[in-house]
Amino acid sequence: MDTGLEYGSLRNKEPFQLLIDSITDYAIYMLDPTGIIASWNPGAQRFKGYTESEILGEHFSRFYTPEERAAGRPLRALRIAATEGRFEDEGWRVRKDGTRFWAHVIIDPIIDPSGRLTGFAKVTRDVTERREAQEALRQSEQRFRLLVQGVTDYAIFMLDTGGYVANWNAGAERIKGYRVDEIVGQHFSRFYTEEDLAAGIPRKALKTALEEGKFEAEGWRLRKDGSRFWANVVIDPIYDDEGRLTGFAKVTRDITERREAQEALKQTQAALFQSQKMEAVGQLTGGIAHDFNNLLTIIVNNLDLLTRNASNPRDKRLIESAHRAAERGAKLTQQLLAFSRRQPLQPELNNPNTLIRGFEPVFRRACGEAIDLQLDLAPDLKAANIDGPQFEVSLLNLVVNARDAMPDGGRLSISTRNVSSGGSGNAWVEATPGEYVAITVADTGQGMPPEILTRVFEPFFTTKEVGKGTGLGLSQVYGFVSQSGGHVDIDSIPGQGTRIMLLLPAQDGDEEKGEDSEEERQIRQSAGTVLIVEDEPEVLDIAVEIFESLGYDVLTAGDAPSALDVLRRDVDIDVLFSDVVMPRGMNGLDLAKESRRLRPDIRILLASGYPMSTLPFQGMPDGTSFISKPYRWTELADKLRSLRRVS
Repeated sequence: MDTGLEYGSLRNKEPFQLLIDSITDYAIYMLDPTGIIASWNPGAQRFKGYTESEILGEHFSRFYTPEERAAGRPLRALRIAATEGRFEDEGWRVRKDGTRFWAHVIIDPIIDPSGRLTGFAKVTRDVTERREAQEALRQSEQRFRLLVQGVTDYAIFMLDTGGYVANWNAGAERIKGYRVDEIVGQHFSRFYTEEDLAAGIPRKALKTALEEGKFEAEGWRLRKDGSRFWANVVIDPIYDDEGRLTGFAKVTRDITERREAQEALKQTQAALFQSQKMEAVGQLTGGIAHDFNNLLTIIVNNLDLLTRNASNPRDKRLIESAHRAAERGAKLTQQLLAFSRRQPLQPELNNPNTLIRGFEPVFRRACGEAIDLQLDLAPDLKAANIDGPQFEVSLLNLVVNARDAMPDGGRLSISTRNVSSGGSGNAWVEATPGEYVAITVADTGQGMPPEILTRVFEPFFTTKEVGKGTGLGLSQVYGFVSQSGGHVDIDSIPGQGTRIMLLLPAQDGDEEKGEDSEEERQIRQSAGTVLIVEDEPEVLDIAVEIFESLGYDVLTAGDAPSALDVLRRDVDIDVLFSDVVMPRGMNGLDLAKESRRLRPDIRILLASGYPMSTLPFQGMPDGTSFISKPYRWTELADKLRSLRRVS
């Protein structure tokens, strides 16, 4: 076969040939102008599996895959090398055993001094491992890109060293609203609010990431449409293999819902704490009012007894002055009991509009000329089951407070309307779902800061000057509304005014008309024997004085067991008059039940510094009556006459 090359001259073991023969990492061999193999080095034998005797004289196309031979790739390679002076490529090649490897191929033409093509020099290297590593890296990068692009709950993107957006994932588009073509190349500071921009937060974020290796923070960020969302942001610097800064990786998450949930939880916890505090204070004030009522009972009735025997005008004036002070003390305890929701109420079906109109002259006198009082009463307002006088007192307290908040005059409005609670998007989320009557008192006064609003319903808390307020007005409102099954809502802005809304459960039906209390009938009661049971000695003494003044024979006991001993004696007893709260286990309620069992005809009158509404009267014997402390002898006489009529 004429190859155009002399095999003998190619095989001369010159130094260059010895160098080629020593190379095993490269297949280095020569081709004649038609592609016939003319030489073969050990590297070629190692890569391709052919010995020199097996491959010399064969066409080099046998190393190509069937697909590439069919496409004419071998001849094309030689043609490019001959015309362009070099051919370089990578592709699959086939070994003797049929296995494939990824080869990097270079073919150079060999030109003699006369310019004639005498053959080709071919260098092949097995780069399968490099290709596999590159492919693995490519697949890894592709998976990472797919992962990043597939994440929609996080905005993941890159910044260059200047803070300009270099890429953009689907999560960033969803959260921030920008498409890739809209945001790439823009500075990331456009996501920050004007307040943060003025404070230099974007620049500080990149600086912190560089100095500390990471920046993490939460704050408001802006979407494309200008709306805000609360974001958790992490920025990490990115360095190349040589330690040079190449940019920043930025991860942003929209945690607005989580923040709102945390804020809602915080408000709920604060409301719970406030409720627990108010309940604790209510229990304390209820106990104080009970003890104070015992003292007032002694004071008031001693004054009554002194009045009956006083003839000196000066003594009568002093006694009357003391009476007025005692009455003010009684009102104070009523306000304390109202706050603690232990004040006895007499609820009736009332329309708040009717009560407000009837009390309007009082409101206007309380406001004075400098206040513009306006009424806006809904014509279709529903009725509410409330204590009318206590409702009027509550509104009067609100009106007086509003007046005091407008020393230079202003506008005060009282409005009513029907509202529903508990529905979606409802403002009264703390109220039990249902229908309510809303009574709103709003002023244009001084207003109050948030730290004051949290305390306004506490008893004795006041912002007024010393001597100008007891701090019990709003606590009475709170107690009355809560005891009526309603809720109080308050808003206030310093310098703009205060709005207080009373939510009272709405009732179907017409308001009740009160009966004429002038029809009280006087029925004379004959004297009898009374057993007085009281653990407070001073209260016991005054009770003895009252009953003796009413013509009763009096027996006494300091507790329930002692009273039962008296009841078991063979002695006539017409009336049992007992305190409810007593020591030694058995209270007045249990004593009443046992007394009725021992003496079925006995009349029973119970007394307590706590209101009747707070006491467990279930299962009480018929005909049992109750009187609240402090009582006066005239009230006691009325109760005894009522018991006489019942019996």
